[in-house]
Amino acid sequence: MAWLSVAFPLFALCLAFLLSGCGYTIGEIKPTSMRRINTIAISTFHNNTVIPRLEAQTADAVVKQFQQDGTYRIETADSADAILSGTIASVDRQPMRVLASNVMQSSEFELVVTVDYTVMDRRTGAILLRGKAEGHAPFFINSDSVNSDLITDQNMNYPLAAQRMATVLVSKVCEGW
Repeated sequence: MAWLSVAFPLFALCLAFLLSGCGYTIGEIKPTSMRRINTIAISTFHNNTVIPRLEAQTADAVVKQFQQDGTYRIETADSADAILSGTIASVDRQPMRVLASNVMQSSEFELVVTVDYTVMDRRTGAILLRGKAEGHAPFFINSDSVNSDLITDQNMNYPLAAQRMATVLVSKVCEGW
C-alpha cells in the first residue's frame, strides 16, 4: 500500500502532462480568401450621404479596430497585401421612444451607420471579400426643447455608431462572420 501513495501522484502528474497538449489553441482563424494576407491598408472611405466629414472618422474607427484585433498589421497602400475600401452608404436616424407628455415627439433615437466594404488583393486586383456592416448607437435628445438640437445630438453619437460598425466589419474580415 505504501507504493500506491507514491505511484498515484506520479501517475496523476504523468496524466496531466500527457493531456496538457490536448484541446483548443489560441490563434488566427482567417476566412479562406484571406489566408495569405498578413497586412492590410485602409483607404479613406467614400461618403454617399449628405452629412459632411464622416469619411475620416469612419476610416479611423476601422483602423483602430484592426489594431485592437491584431489579426492583420496596418500598412500603407503600396506595401500592404490587401486594401480595404469602403463607402458610407447611409446614416439613418430612427425614433425609438416617445415622450410621455407628447406622443408626437421622440425622446430616444437610434443612429444606424451602414457601410459597404471591399477587400482587394493589392498584387492581383482580385476581390477577396465584399460585404456590408452596420453600427447602431441609441441616443436621447436634450430634454430642454428650447436648446434641443437633434442634428448636434446625432453628430455627437456618430463616433460610437462608427466604432460599433467597425467592430462588425473587422469581425467579418478577420473571422469571416
